[in-house]
Amino acid sequence: MSTEQTEAIVLRMVEFSETSLIVTLYGRDLGRVSAIAKGARRPKGPFEGALDLLSICRVVVITKSTDVLDLLTEAKLQRRFRAGERSLVRLHCGYYVAELLRVWTDSGSGSRPLYDLAVRTIEAIDGGGDALLATLRFELAGLRILGHGMATSGCVSCGGSAESGESRVPFAYHLGGVLCQACRLRQRDVASVRREVLGLCEQFQESERPIEGGLSAPDYRDLRGVVSRYVMTQLGMPLRTQSMLPTGWVTH
Repeated sequence: MSTEQTEAIVLRMVEFSETSLIVTLYGRDLGRVSAIAKGARRPKGPFEGALDLLSICRVVVITKSTDVLDLLTEAKLQRRFRAGERSLVRLHCGYYVAELLRVWTDSGSGSRPLYDLAVRTIEAIDGGGDALLATLRFELAGLRILGHGMATSGCVSCGGSAESGESRVPFAYHLGGVLCQACRLRQRDVASVRREVLGLCEQFQESERPIEGGLSAPDYRDLRGVVSRYVMTQLGMPLRTQSMLPTGWVTH
C-alpha cells in the first residue's frame, strides 16, 4: 500500500453506494486507475465538485497491492470540461476521447506522452480549437505513441516501396498500413485509399502543425472514414461513442 499524488483526467464515474463513486482516472504518473471515492455523492463531499467527466485534477490515491480497488482521498480541480455548453459535437468528441483512453490503457501502466496528448486534446475540444481535427490527431498520434501507428510510406508487408504513381493506394487495415502492388495480390480485405488522405494521416500522427489551407469537406469525410475503421480494426471492436462523431464536416 502506498500513497501517490499526480495529475489525472477523470474518465468515468459509477455509483457505488448512496454516498460513494467508483472513479476511473488516467494519471500522468499512474496510468489508468480505478478507485473508490468515499463521500463523493454527498452535496458537500470531500472532493469539492471536482469529479466530472474529463475534469483535470490533482489527486491523491492510496494504491493497494491486491485486487481491491484503490482509494481516492483527494481531488483538487484544475480544469473543468465544459464543452457541452458550446455544442453537442464538442461534447461527443470529449466522450470519444474518454472512451479511447479507457480501452487503450491498462491498469497501472502509464504513458506521459499519451497523457500530455490527451490534455492538449481536451483543451482544444473545450477551448477555441477545432474539435474534429483535434480528435483525429488524438486517434492517430495516440496509436503511434502506443506502437500501433499507421504505416503510410513503405509496404507494411515486405518493407519495399509502395510508390506506384496512382492516385489511390492499397491499404490493409488488419496489417496497419499500405501495400505494394505485389503484396496487394496476396492479401484479402484490402481497401483503396486516396493518397492525399494517407498524407493527411501521416501529418496528423507525426506533427501538431496546423493543416495548411484547412481541410475540405470531402477530405474530412474520407479521413474520418479511414481513421474510424483503422481504430476499430486495431481494437478489434467498435466503440460505443464512435457513432456519435459526425461522418461529414459540420459547424461546431
